[in-house]
Amino acid sequence: MDRRTTTRALNRALLARQGLLARWALPVVEAVEAAGALQAQHWPAIPVALWSRVRDLRAAELHDALEARQLLLGNLLRGTQHVVSARQHPWYASAVAGSTAADSWRRTDAPAPPEMDTLRAELRAHAAAEPRSVEELIAFVEAGIERLRPALAEAELAFQRGYKWRPFLASCALVRVPADGRWDGARLPAACAAAPAPSAVPVEEALAAVCRWHLRAFGPAAAEDVAGWIGWRTPPVREALRRLEPELVRFEDEAGRTLYDLPDAPRPDPGVPAPIRLLPWFDSVLLAYTPKHRARILPDAYRDRVYVRANLQWLPTFLVDGLVAGTWSIRAGRRDAVLSLLPFAPLDGPAREALVEEAERLVRFVRPAAASHGVAIEALV
Repeated sequence: MDRRTTTRALNRALLARQGLLARWALPVVEAVEAAGALQAQHWPAIPVALWSRVRDLRAAELHDALEARQLLLGNLLRGTQHVVSARQHPWYASAVAGSTAADSWRRTDAPAPPEMDTLRAELRAHAAAEPRSVEELIAFVEAGIERLRPALAEAELAFQRGYKWRPFLASCALVRVPADGRWDGARLPAACAAAPAPSAVPVEEALAAVCRWHLRAFGPAAAEDVAGWIGWRTPPVREALRRLEPELVRFEDEAGRTLYDLPDAPRPDPGVPAPIRLLPWFDSVLLAYTPKHRARILPDAYRDRVYVRANLQWLPTFLVDGLVAGTWSIRAGRRDAVLSLLPFAPLDGPAREALVEEAERLVRFVRPAAASHGVAIEALV
C-alpha cells in the first residue's frame, strides 16, 4: 500500500531539494543539475534562481560556466528555453526528440520531407564553425531550401517565412550564445552555436534518466507532473515510472494520486521551519507540476495573481512559510534601485522583517552598480 503524504510534507520535500530550506554550498554547474533544468526565456531569472538556492553565489560563476560551455542555454523541454549542464544536455535532447514538441516546428501534420533533417544537420555544422546571428541562420536556411528543394507545402513555407524560420530554428541542435561573447548582458543571448553532438542515448534510456532527475529535483511527483514538465504524453511516462518502480518508493497524496520518489531523496519533517525566499520569473518550482496540483508551493487562491494570461508571464514571487505569499519587482534608475514587494495577505512582524532583509540582499545582487538600494512594501490590494 502506498504511504500517505500531505501537501505540507510535499512542500518541505520540494524546498529541501531546491535549496530553499538551506542554501547549497555547491559549484554552479552542480546546483543547476540539482535544481533540474532552469526555465530561461526571461534571462534575468537565471541568476536570481541560483542566488536563491546557492550560498554566496557570485554572478561571475554563472557567466564563467556558460562561457566555458559547462552550462548550456537552449530550446529543450516543452519547446522553451532552459539552462542545463553540458553533461546532461544530450540526455535532455534525446528525451525531447521523443516528446510532443519534437515536430512542433511544423504548421501542418503532413510528414516533413527528409531533406529538412539534412538541412537541420547542415545548419548545426554551420553553427559549429562559429556563432551565427539569427539573420545568418535564416539566410543559410533559405539557401538550403533552394538547394535541397524539400517539398514543403506552400502554406508551411509561408508560415516559416512569416515567423522568420523561428519555429524551425527552435531546435535542440542549437544553443544560445552572446554575439559579443559577454554573458553579463540584460537580454537573452541572440546568437546561436552548435549544441553538443547528438548522442546515441536511446529515447527510452533518456526518458528514464529525465524522470529520475525530475524526482530528484521536484519529487515526490505523479506521472502527469513529470509528463507535463518534460512535454510528453502521460501514458508513456507512467509506463516508464512503472519500469523504474523497483528503484523507487510510492506515496499517495491528499487527492489520491500515486506519487513516485527516489528512496534516498530528502523528505524532512513537515514541521521544519521554512525561511523567506524570493523566486524569479518563471521559476521551475511553480511549473514542475500539472496546473491543478501546484498547491504544495502555490496556493490555488493566488494562481491568477502570479500567472498573467495576457502575455503568458509568470511573475517573480516570494515565499513565506514555504508558500507563495506575494510578488516582487525592481525599479532601477540611473543611480538607485528599489525592490517593491506586494504581499497577498497581511504579514506578521517577524515575517515582514525577514522579507525586507532578504529583499535588500537580492536588490544588491541584481543591481550591484546602483549607488543606493531600497525595499518598499506596497499596500495590500
